[in-house]
Amino acid sequence: MTIDGSQGEGGGQVLRTSLSLSAVTGTGVRLVKIRAGREKPGLKRQHLTCVRAVATICGAEVSDVEVGAKELDFHPGPIRGGEYRFDVGTAGSVTLVAQTVIPVLLKADAPSSVTITGGTHVPFAPVWEFFAETYLPELRRMGARVEAEIESCGFYPAAGGAVRLRVWPFEAEDANQDWSFTSLGEYKGCLAVGAVSNLVRAIAETEAEIVAEKLAAHRQDVREVASPGPGNYCLARLDFERASVVFSEIGSYDRSRKAVANSVVSQARRFQKSGAAVERHLADQLLVPAAVLLGRRGTPEDLGIAIEKETLHYTTNRDVIAAFYGN
Repeated sequence: MTIDGSQGEGGGQVLRTSLSLSAVTGTGVRLVKIRAGREKPGLKRQHLTCVRAVATICGAEVSDVEVGAKELDFHPGPIRGGEYRFDVGTAGSVTLVAQTVIPVLLKADAPSSVTITGGTHVPFAPVWEFFAETYLPELRRMGARVEAEIESCGFYPAAGGAVRLRVWPFEAEDANQDWSFTSLGEYKGCLAVGAVSNLVRAIAETEAEIVAEKLAAHRQDVREVASPGPGNYCLARLDFERASVVFSEIGSYDRSRKAVANSVVSQARRFQKSGAAVERHLADQLLVPAAVLLGRRGTPEDLGIAIEKETLHYTTNRDVIAAFYGN
């Protein structure tokens, strides 16, 4: 089938979802107008890593593509478990690569161990804590067996982050067909975090203090993390009876500590005010696992989730999934 990469949000998500579902369903795809909705269209290093990673795992035949390519043909083969290592080569997001390969590896013929290197805390992508503490727990509740650990943090531009995944094959009888996500249950408290690498500790201390004060956090954590280059992030983790929800912001030289912390506070308050169970970014990220593991597709009601907001990423992902499954 042909997938138009300019549809909906017109970014990398169309590509990543198409690669995952092409491998899982055994459907050959031709992707055109890749990332046409972005200022610099075509494949970036992170996207090229996703292509090569999925192709390696399923032995796909792929047309010759390099950075900047706007079209590609992808013809998957059998999905094989094993030992894999994928290097983005830049500070491109390792968590987005991980979210691309995990659904594929869940359908492999054997367990897999995967190391991915690149950026772990970069803008416009799930930070490590969101991936590990908000996203992966839901896959496990669906019935998947996935473990992950971080070896080092990677910030823009130095990168150098590394994460390791362990993924076991998923069988139909493993599926938790009772899975739903309509309530978070009782609120347990907030963790405020400020983190730095190769920068003064006071940056993280200030950010954590602001978040803790404004969100009435029960705990503060100031972290000095290992990474090849300088970096800073701030986050709030809201803990509920059913799940934890992470909100984050990446620091930069042109933003004050207060601005970084206040962005985290604003995200958390907006979510709390919504009364939803599923944060807006998590909502679109759960669509592919729900389709692959539980066979659920469509509206939030069909999926059994109460989401904060149907974003353009959400509707785009839903439409791409429908193209593969015919509804």
